[in-house]
Amino acid sequence: MSATPRRGFLFGTGALGATALLTGCLANDPPQRQNPSAVAAGGDNAAPGTQVTIGFSAPAADHGWMAAMTTNARAQAEGLPDVTFRATEGSSDVNQQIAQVETLINEQVDVLVILPADGKALTDVARRATRAGIPVVNVDRVFDSSDAYRVWIGGDNHGMGVNAADHIAAELERRGVTDPVIAEIAGTDSLPLTQERSAGFREGLQRHGLRVARRVAADFTAESGERQATNLLQAAAHLDAVWNHDDDQGIGVLAAVEAAGREEFFLVGGAGSRDMMDRIKAGGSVVQATVLYNPSMCSSAIALARLLVQARGMSDLAEHEVPRSITTYSAVVTRENVDQYLDVGFAS
Repeated sequence: MSATPRRGFLFGTGALGATALLTGCLANDPPQRQNPSAVAAGGDNAAPGTQVTIGFSAPAADHGWMAAMTTNARAQAEGLPDVTFRATEGSSDVNQQIAQVETLINEQVDVLVILPADGKALTDVARRATRAGIPVVNVDRVFDSSDAYRVWIGGDNHGMGVNAADHIAAELERRGVTDPVIAEIAGTDSLPLTQERSAGFREGLQRHGLRVARRVAADFTAESGERQATNLLQAAAHLDAVWNHDDDQGIGVLAAVEAAGREEFFLVGGAGSRDMMDRIKAGGSVVQATVLYNPSMCSSAIALARLLVQARGMSDLAEHEVPRSITTYSAVVTRENVDQYLDVGFAS
């Protein structure tokens, strides 16, 4: 989330309202009540405020997307002169992450930004932080209870699947393909996020009279992506379109595709890695698009944490406070718009 102030619209609206009020009174018309939303904006978010110490905890950076989450958080904090950033060492061990958050609580940081390895398992320690007067920004993997966080920011997994389906349906129609064979390479099936992505994809296709003909599930790694894509390609003599949930596992998926010499279908990725965007821009690959699940949400989480402590709202919104939840949008990146999104592509 950019810290650049954009108050002109709200200021202009307020000035216009004041002028209209004055004109109405001079004309002996009934007074017009000023629109209260025009005076309730959060102010200049870019202006330095009270010094804030932000504690940050996330899982180990064991693949590109997760590494980008931590990198983005750190970069955002370093760009804010009134923020001190205190990050724990990333760990995917739930008990270790709990212990690290407890340390940050004991150090009495002003606010916590937590991307939990497991939302359910980290709920209790986040609730303890909240009860100790430390607001919590919950990133992506949601805690089990809303009283464990002040604000949640994360991606739209269901919407990601819907947008992938809509793009695939439109492209198949453009190509004049009837009765297509559509495949899905999911992430880890036991995770709610994978289930939501698959549900969105299935429902999106159904709206177009289409369905998933072949489905395999990988584990968000290049190795599992290559293994499962190999199985898929061996089982399906022909495919028209493939949606791969994750661009990190997509590295392995593409290795399997190239090894098999298959190019009769087009592939839509997921998350928005720079590698996939480069392939989309260059053309000549089965990769035609990727649906964003952008790690820039972690940059925004740091910005939100700062505003919470400084008791500010968001300058482009009328509310005095930071909203309760923010869901990012899963834009579809294609060759036509890829230049617009290259700056948020992450390294796989």
